[in-house]
Amino acid sequence: MRHTDASQHSVTHDHVTHDHSALLQGEHYRITPLTERVVRLEWSPSGRFEDRPTTFAIRRDLPAPDVRVEATDTGLRVVTGHYVLDYDRGPFSANGLSVAVRGGISNYHSVWRYGQDLSLPADRQVRYEGRPARSLDGNLGGAARTLDCADGVIPLEPGVNSELGYAVIDDSGSMVFDADGHLAPRDAEPGYLDLYVFAAGHDHVDAVEDFFAISGPQPLLPRYALGNWWSRYHRYSDTEYLRLMDRFDAEKVPLSVAVVDMDWHLTDIDPKYGAGWTGYTWNRELFDDPEAFQAELHRRGLKVTLNVHPADGVRAFEDAYEPMCRAMGREPNGDPIDFDVTDRASMDAYFNVLHRGLEDLGTDFWWIDWQSGPYSKRDGMDPLWVLNHEHFTDSDAHTDRGLTFSRYAGPGSHRYPVGFSGDAIITWESLAFQPRMTAAGANIGYGWWSHDIGGHMGGFKDDELETRWVEFGVFSPIMRLHSSNSRFSGKEPWKVAEPGRSAIVEHLRLRHRMLPYLNSMNLRAHRDGRSIVEPVYFETHGFDAYRYLDEYLFGSQLLVAPIIRPTDPVVRRASADVLLPEGRWTDVVTGHSYQGGRAIRMYRGISSIPVLLRAGGFLPLVAEGESLDVRNLFPALDVQVAGGASGSFDLDEERQDGSWVRTRFVLDAEAGELRVDAPEGMGARRGEWRFTLLGLDLGAPDAGADLQVEGGELLGVRTGRGRLLLRVRADQDSLVIRSGLLTTAGQPDLTDEVEELLHGARIGFGLKDRIFGLVESHGAGALASVIAQGAHPTGHAAETYEYDRPTAELVEALTELLG
Repeated sequence: MRHTDASQHSVTHDHVTHDHSALLQGEHYRITPLTERVVRLEWSPSGRFEDRPTTFAIRRDLPAPDVRVEATDTGLRVVTGHYVLDYDRGPFSANGLSVAVRGGISNYHSVWRYGQDLSLPADRQVRYEGRPARSLDGNLGGAARTLDCADGVIPLEPGVNSELGYAVIDDSGSMVFDADGHLAPRDAEPGYLDLYVFAAGHDHVDAVEDFFAISGPQPLLPRYALGNWWSRYHRYSDTEYLRLMDRFDAEKVPLSVAVVDMDWHLTDIDPKYGAGWTGYTWNRELFDDPEAFQAELHRRGLKVTLNVHPADGVRAFEDAYEPMCRAMGREPNGDPIDFDVTDRASMDAYFNVLHRGLEDLGTDFWWIDWQSGPYSKRDGMDPLWVLNHEHFTDSDAHTDRGLTFSRYAGPGSHRYPVGFSGDAIITWESLAFQPRMTAAGANIGYGWWSHDIGGHMGGFKDDELETRWVEFGVFSPIMRLHSSNSRFSGKEPWKVAEPGRSAIVEHLRLRHRMLPYLNSMNLRAHRDGRSIVEPVYFETHGFDAYRYLDEYLFGSQLLVAPIIRPTDPVVRRASADVLLPEGRWTDVVTGHSYQGGRAIRMYRGISSIPVLLRAGGFLPLVAEGESLDVRNLFPALDVQVAGGASGSFDLDEERQDGSWVRTRFVLDAEAGELRVDAPEGMGARRGEWRFTLLGLDLGAPDAGADLQVEGGELLGVRTGRGRLLLRVRADQDSLVIRSGLLTTAGQPDLTDEVEELLHGARIGFGLKDRIFGLVESHGAGALASVIAQGAHPTGHAAETYEYDRPTAELVEALTELLG
């Protein structure tokens, strides 16, 4: 099967005309129900309406929804299964135009009225009826143009989901695509309005599905983009950079993308030309042979991206100056060639001469570091939009699969991945905001954020902070290490003290081990419109879900809760607050299982964060010992499987020619079967399989004695820490493993988990012994007695008091294990 049709994210005029059977039009208004959940509202003083594709809406030729239109005493009413629109046929007003969400979302709040404030949530510390205060519409956020200089929370632009069930995209000022597919200002008349009202209620996935139907899908990323990226603002030479790549290889830390920041080009230039921020000429003092340098990176399995700041155009000192002048039909008289997105000849030369010449030396894609605002020579023409669209389409035309790396420009930006979030400050506050910003991106279809993992600038040295940031980065859409030009801020793992160093190295390896899963989710994002990171409220409903913004779904199988605060000094672990959706969830590191439908605080040492696999879920990993090079397309696998329920998973793997192979995994917990079906798209995948089964009841001495294999041979069985590890050689098209164990659900030994927790805790030895004794005697029932330990002061001096009774944090950590 193939899923690489570039036309699915191209922009033409073929898909923008409405189904006119659904139009409701008067002299100055046009109402278009696009889906059962989305309605387009236009007001034009002159009666001229917009049918061209815009930066947001490139597809409006959707099947006509089931709509009922009624005449009312004051105007008209439009009714679908999801909303009721009332309109008085006059100029849009709060009294004359409203959309009410159906389905009992709230008693009276779920009615949008024209002109309503659509700002984002207010201060979450302010409470209203027991919940954090929000803006009038409770919008759940979308994305932001940049994190430059941000230290913590910043406002997000609205997305298509809200607590109250409705959201609005104001497309009135967006640019349009002309007949040649180029962006141009809309030049709309004063007073023209173009609004898209989303009324999906709390069906958040459906709202995003409609968004993609109108705005086009997320493109497939090239596989290499899913690996580890190395980036640093540093004046590298070719020798230093290659030596660094070899050090990573020697440390067995895999990389897939080599980012070369702005010092690849001349920066120390004659002041008569201005600043050296913009540049297109390789610095030959640092990179003697740019083509050979990039060829060496390619030989190491790395793709190359160069940083460019286009704002200052092409000046007379550049190698490409005269070729650019010839291409544009102008004299090379020393006058600069301005960067001008409004000049078609200039933009054609920008790509076909300036960038193509550099790409011929080996550059694979571009980091477009536009920092000069939304200004150009034509009002309403934002250079960032033009750069994103044209760089991506140019890349798509000249490579196997398009890719660019740039900032968010507004709704529709998802068509041009990857998103650069900007220069993050190195603080806990910056880390704390990035998970919620990443998850909120799903509300506007922006699924491929790339953050400065570890932070870019400012801040302070904190090995724990850096380790936690990398752990989040490994479970984020794009994993890109980055830092400023300070000699002390590099993100090389060996610059971090133990145990952080080992944790970082293991997580960077894990990122590449997850490539089979990540690329399956890449296809899912493109095909099904499901971003790899989604908020937990996409799966579990109720207002409590909107309070848990720091955790997220990571693909179809995992729930991840990054740790965004420092270690507790008594427990000697750090915590994350987690809302568990219904069902059973098992931590892939600790093996501990949790019953869902509740909130819990989880504690972890520096080596892991909560990464939970749903019951009946599968996490395919590259097997230990296999090459972690992204070019290794069909490695041997270690498939993590969580027991406790039935489930299935489709592993989608890409061949060299761009076609895909699908292998389905099925766990039938009732029948006690684990099945690997024959692949679709190629012959059987034979050889050794490894399975790690989690969350089973392994308490019996003969656990696994009844294992049977059909379609292969059982090579080995091992148990430990709540896991059953199987090695199987497949010799037929499909494989079936049977055992009564697969019908069970269980936990690792509680005493082992509690003992490990108590070993690290900074409390008195006597208290450790008392707690452990209670657990040995009563198991999970010991929790009440442990809590009671804190109710009876020992009478010791205040400075030692904490050692002789459990703190609230220690009780929380024990509750996680015993509760």
